[in-house]
Amino acid sequence: MRPNSASADVPRLEVHLPAPGGGRLWAERSGTGTPVVLLHGAGMDSRLWDAIVPALASHHDVIRYDARGLGRSTPPDQMFCDIEDLGAVLDYFGLHTAALVGLSMGGEISLDFALAHPERVSALGLVGTSVSGHVWPQDPQSSAYATARRQQDPAALAELELSIWASMGRSAPGGELIETMVTQNAHRRIVSERQLQHSPDRDAEARLGDITAPTLVIHGNCDHPEVSVIAEQLVTGIPGARGQLIADADHYLPLRTPELLTNLLLAHLP
Repeated sequence: MRPNSASADVPRLEVHLPAPGGGRLWAERSGTGTPVVLLHGAGMDSRLWDAIVPALASHHDVIRYDARGLGRSTPPDQMFCDIEDLGAVLDYFGLHTAALVGLSMGGEISLDFALAHPERVSALGLVGTSVSGHVWPQDPQSSAYATARRQQDPAALAELELSIWASMGRSAPGGELIETMVTQNAHRRIVSERQLQHSPDRDAEARLGDITAPTLVIHGNCDHPEVSVIAEQLVTGIPGARGQLIADADHYLPLRTPELLTNLLLAHLP
């Protein structure tokens, strides 16, 4: 395993690159080496990766970006496809192939992209991921969450996001940043999700056996119980996939246990 270290001399570039159909995606490129793209989850932005980028960039060409309408990316004014956005990021930086590391929604996008463009994905790191085609069980919390999204209530959505997905609370590592990200992105998320294309053809859960990229599946022991169910499906269904459970981490694992996550990724990424 390579050491988890960071260099003060790592080059860094910030850009607002053109998004398919209009608008701009904020992206950052840092480090040198084989390329890795980091994709955050819904209601978050690329600050999710703040604690691991320096060490990753000591060994890799690391790109992270804010999904459409979140963080520093512009809100969509027409329907958009998040798979196409990822392709646009790779194309802008001249990358035919890269490893993809995605959390939650970011992991789902990574899986769908790997199925659509297997030749462009050198490895997958799926962290607390969701997967297209999966039917989530209904419980009171999930129902309230869906209601807040349907009623476009950002305050309720942020409160539920924190209670369900950041269950370790504000006092746990990264808690203040998590609360800030969720609060700042709650309204932006509602706007963005209204314009996101939902294709019935996207059903990665039914096609896990077609994934060819080396895959590492990671989740925290304090995450939503269904994430553990999905992780087991991924490890069982994706050829050669490996699973890793991390203690003392909820859904926001990159900010809860950054050093352990970084070392796992450094050992896995090409």
